[in-house]
Amino acid sequence: MSEDESGEEIILSDLDDAELVEQMFDDLYDGMKEEIEEGVRILLGRGWPPYRVLTEALVGGMKIVGEDFRDGILFVPEVLLAAGAMKGGMAILKPLLAETGAPTIGKMVIGTVKGDIHDIGKNLVSMMMEGAGFEVVDLGINNAVEAYLEAMEAEKPDILGMSALLTTTMPYMKVVIDTLVARGLRDDYIVLVGGAPLNEEFGRAIGADAYCRDAAVAVETAKALIARRHNRAAAG
Repeated sequence: MSEDESGEEIILSDLDDAELVEQMFDDLYDGMKEEIEEGVRILLGRGWPPYRVLTEALVGGMKIVGEDFRDGILFVPEVLLAAGAMKGGMAILKPLLAETGAPTIGKMVIGTVKGDIHDIGKNLVSMMMEGAGFEVVDLGINNAVEAYLEAMEAEKPDILGMSALLTTTMPYMKVVIDTLVARGLRDDYIVLVGGAPLNEEFGRAIGADAYCRDAAVAVETAKALIARRHNRAAAG
């Protein structure tokens, strides 16, 4: 339950719109899923379009979480809690957003590479990307090149994200990128890579567009590269 500084329980429905959005920022930050779901329902009940609830209340709140994660104020467990609360709100909004044809910033297919079953970092990136307004298709762990190719053909994403936590599975990222190159598909996608043993040099060496050291950087990088791509398309 949400409480104010004096420990009094806050009745979300008593707050005006601006106060409620501020309170939802706090509740998201604290990973309070039920309060976020309630806040989403209240705003929808007051006539807010689903896309406005998403961008102003949820994406706005996750932006603060992402910045504090990047700056070392929040850590992975707290961000996972916040992302879980965000997911609760998203579950209510997703069918409504689909009905209204609401825009997304872009679409991402993400998965851990073949031979690697680590997924905390990948899950965090998925959640933070969703929290920033991207549509995310998560392929899970241990993905062979065929799994990536099938998903990309079916989903037509803007971005391919690959994750690895083992030095032994890192080279598989190059296998996927080389396959895209061989098929003439490489330029169709922004390729982002991440995981503990990677670095910028490795990302460059395998032909990725960028190496992202954490989920907050992944969101910033994805937004910047999508914007650049849109600007190029507009100029062309």
